[in-house]
Amino acid sequence: METKLDEIADGIYRLSTFVAEVVPPAGFTFNQFLIAADEPLLFHTGPRAMFPLVAEAVARVVPVESVRWITFGHLESDECGSMNMWLAAAPRSEVAHGALGCDVSLNDMCDRPPRPMADGETIDLGGKRVRHFDTPHVPHGWEARVLFEETTGTLLCGDLFSQLGGRDVPLTTGDLVEPAMAAEGMFRASSMAPDTAEVMRRLGELSPTTLAVMHGSSYSGDGHKALYDLAAAYEEQYLRPAF
Repeated sequence: METKLDEIADGIYRLSTFVAEVVPPAGFTFNQFLIAADEPLLFHTGPRAMFPLVAEAVARVVPVESVRWITFGHLESDECGSMNMWLAAAPRSEVAHGALGCDVSLNDMCDRPPRPMADGETIDLGGKRVRHFDTPHVPHGWEARVLFEETTGTLLCGDLFSQLGGRDVPLTTGDLVEPAMAAEGMFRASSMAPDTAEVMRRLGELSPTTLAVMHGSSYSGDGHKALYDLAAAYEEQYLRPAF
């Protein structure tokens, strides 16, 4: 395996490891995102076994020890499995997550106390600025959240829009909804709450121009439309009448 590095927005890098053995023949990508700023931020850590690959890719942009913020969408091994390895490698780093995730899990799991964030709270990274939004159960996980990098209009959307493949196209302008719904049909990974579609539309109101996707290709274009279309697809798939 190798971890590829691509800049998908100004100062925002996609670190992508393709694993052919996961869901063959298309395979599956495990993507992290590095925001290069005065206080560099990593969104997703990858699992522990990928730490050497991801750390080497980060080092092509900033020194590993300079990483200041360790963040992720929710608690799964591919999102945060190596977070304590990152805390050890970057002595000034902190895990930053929603207050609920800190209370439920991270206060115990992190080797250093995490920084809890309130819904809508912003961290100024110096040259970049990220805003935290709670998205409980969207797409899954009680403590789920996203980050929005305001200076580039990039939504770090975690498992939203997950697709198979994605090795050869780091950033697409094509439709993400159809491949995302195909992956959802295979994995059935999403939690359905009464406000699932509404949460997607609220994120669409941010009008992101880049969608940083954890599994598959990221997207450049009309993020408002993409998120509204995703909400409509979930309503069609799960909320249509059974008769």
